[in-house]
Amino acid sequence: MADFQTSTHRAKWIFSPQQLVEKYRAANQRAKQILEKCGATLMEVDVDGSLSYPEPQMTAKDSAEKHSRTKPLTIEEEQCIKVFYENKLQEVCNNFRFPHKIQATALIYFKRFYLQWSVMEHQPKHIMLTCIYAACKIEENHVSAEELGKGISQDHQMILNNEMIVYQSLEFDLIVYAPYRSVEGFINDMEEFFNAGDNQLEMLKTLQETARFEVDKMMLTDAPLLFPPGQLALAALRNSNALHRVIDFDSYLRGIFSRENSMHTMSELSESLDAIDSWVRKYKSPSEKELKHINRKLKSCWGHHSHDEGKKREKKSKHKSKKSSNEAQNMPSIA
Repeated sequence: MADFQTSTHRAKWIFSPQQLVEKYRAANQRAKQILEKCGATLMEVDVDGSLSYPEPQMTAKDSAEKHSRTKPLTIEEEQCIKVFYENKLQEVCNNFRFPHKIQATALIYFKRFYLQWSVMEHQPKHIMLTCIYAACKIEENHVSAEELGKGISQDHQMILNNEMIVYQSLEFDLIVYAPYRSVEGFINDMEEFFNAGDNQLEMLKTLQETARFEVDKMMLTDAPLLFPPGQLALAALRNSNALHRVIDFDSYLRGIFSRENSMHTMSELSESLDAIDSWVRKYKSPSEKELKHINRKLKSCWGHHSHDEGKKREKKSKHKSKKSSNEAQNMPSIA
């Protein structure tokens, strides 16, 4: 098994909060400039990973008219869109009953991708599904693009078209370390450290299950881009233990430091765990009203004009009577 300490994950994909802000700002600014120049931002992607931006506006009048009604997304609005699709990613993985490691890997791929790009440049629904497909491949849980697309009523060719640009944007660093395995490792270590009997073993299992739910929440924040998986796991276990009171957690942390040559002090680790908790507390899921407003802006940036949407609504209304009851059995469509 590869070691996190010598991994590209540790060397290249753990950032400071300021570095994240700068990356988000750079991607957002580039998309704004493309919108100013071309009147739309959505990139065309070929199977080989080659990209092309929209053609510039033909006339000054066309450009002026487009600019008068098209406003770029702010960094905060982009974050709302990403939060929405990260939640959808978890839903899709749960519906397919994929293991936690696939969900976590796909989420980390998605987060890394949008460090390089704006949601105005690449449709997050497409990237989300491609990240799940890529995660299944790397974690050797073989699901074809056809199966994945069919399962959620999406064209699988879109997944294949985006596969190479996802790999390129990840700089082909496909081995990632998620906190779930670290949680399991710490639980095994606790069993030995406290010389757990049968009763305490059962309680430690409960501690582990609750910690997994805590990690699920962390994975929807920027914390996986800011902290190593071991610290995320410890923060999750600390919160779980605060609920269940299974062990003396401070005693366990002191035990870790006594057995390892850590680069951090006990107080530094506590600060990191507190900071992770803070990211989870700050997490806010956008309201449906906010999402609708942002989504309208986003589609306008992509060049999906309002009259096109009107035609779609008209077409839908004509076929409303044809809807059958088995629609309810299908998985909800992803907006």
